[in-house]
Amino acid sequence: MINPFSILFRYLFLEMLPPFFINLAFFSFIFLMKQILDITDMIVNHKVGVGPVCLLLVYTMPYFLQYVIPMSIMMAVLMAFLRMSSDNEIMALKAGGVSVYRLFTPVLVFSLLGTLITGYMTIYGVPRGAARFKTLLFNVATANLNVSLKEHTFNDRFQKIMLYVNKIDLRSGELRNVFIEDSRNEGVNNTVVARTGKLFGDPQEMVYHLRLYDGTINQMDMDDRSSHTVSFETYDIRLDIKAAMSAPGITHKGPKEMTLAELKKYMKQFKSKDEQYFGAQLQYHKKFSIPVACLAMGLLAIPLGIQTRNSKKAFGIGLGLFFFLLYYILLSIGSAFGENGTYPPVLGMWMPNLILGGFGLYLLVRSAREKPLAFNGLAPLFDMVPQLLRRKK
Repeated sequence: MINPFSILFRYLFLEMLPPFFINLAFFSFIFLMKQILDITDMIVNHKVGVGPVCLLLVYTMPYFLQYVIPMSIMMAVLMAFLRMSSDNEIMALKAGGVSVYRLFTPVLVFSLLGTLITGYMTIYGVPRGAARFKTLLFNVATANLNVSLKEHTFNDRFQKIMLYVNKIDLRSGELRNVFIEDSRNEGVNNTVVARTGKLFGDPQEMVYHLRLYDGTINQMDMDDRSSHTVSFETYDIRLDIKAAMSAPGITHKGPKEMTLAELKKYMKQFKSKDEQYFGAQLQYHKKFSIPVACLAMGLLAIPLGIQTRNSKKAFGIGLGLFFFLLYYILLSIGSAFGENGTYPPVLGMWMPNLILGGFGLYLLVRSAREKPLAFNGLAPLFDMVPQLLRRKK
């Protein structure tokens, strides 16, 4: 092992820091790209303040950071060893009597730090971020009516209620020419038409209250095959938001938004094991398996960086992205089969770590014994892609 205070340990550790932060920023930007259009629409068209929009982004960061950090750990280790291999520094260390196993110590410490940070994201960051995101989103939607409602559009965000508004006064928040189809009562269909209306939000209960003025209610009873028409001056309707049913303040809370203690309590309520029980068990084990992926990825990146010294750096980086994509595919397959009970959820969540970690250990042993990796022959295929693209142009 390398002494933690030795020059070589500090050199390897510091070598991995710059590519880690670069990859962290790059992959975070990639994850945020899919929300750029929504953010632009909220700021430009709906006049939502930059402050609330930035807070919404902050609350969503723990969710994608739990995947970005392991990816950045792997790419940081890979790029550091690729650079050292291309400059023949690895060869010089081996000539000086430093084995490949001794180079694993700084990578282990670096990966453990990533595991701790990712674990904090999965255990504490994701539940708190999801809870605060929904609360803030509700407050923003209430304060900015045009975010939750649009003119000339049938809105089905409310449970068993279809809402149509012809015109929205952005200054006063008044709704004009309101049409509502209410099917909350079984066997009875209510159609409400009002000249104007006003929408009020209740952040504590996570519901809207719609007060209508000067309209009529057409009630159709399917069982009795009868209809009634009632005129009104004012009429109040309670509107429950579908997404708010799993938000803070509501008893129904999704497993993805629960803490470890809440997940344990939630799983104890099931007398028989069904899809909801397996789904909760998946989320419980995922909070630990994803952080440990940092160790598996770091272990796998060492031999990939050492053995690809004779190939271009693009080949090594492409190989690293391929293995992380493979990890994500295995994780998705494990989630799908574990949720329906095909095999235990614990197996589905931990199998990707075991497969890639075991494969990384196998490659590390081969690298220590100076045996070439079998997929080094794929390098020409990676090199042919840019040439084919240039010929096509």
